[in-house]
Amino acid sequence: MDNSRGAPIPANRVTAGRQSRALGVASTMPLDTAEELRKALEEQGITADVHDGYGLALVSVWVGLVVWSDGERFWWRTGWDARRARFTYAWHPALDPRRAARRIAFRYVDLRENGSLPELIAESMS
Repeated sequence: MDNSRGAPIPANRVTAGRQSRALGVASTMPLDTAEELRKALEEQGITADVHDGYGLALVSVWVGLVVWSDGERFWWRTGWDARRARFTYAWHPALDPRRAARRIAFRYVDLRENGSLPELIAESMS
């Protein structure tokens, strides 16, 4: 489909996600990819919650560990860059939730073993 200038009109993300499910192709819906990640984390022995809204889905894993999904990728905070005074992030393609879950599990273990809850809460507030 073209607009008045002859340029292609991008597919609506909601419509595209529904079409891809109907065709048996991997979905690009944020909620679907977040749910796949939650299941993959569960296989790793990690309980998580999924929340949806505003075109993104969140997978709440642990204090200081929230994974966002836009349907195409997952991303999460990995630390703090004091020199730049900002958070650092890791990301992984949403087409591979099991490998993303494995990477997130490493961060989860690190936070549980080495993270201090009060420090994590203070860090997230700054």
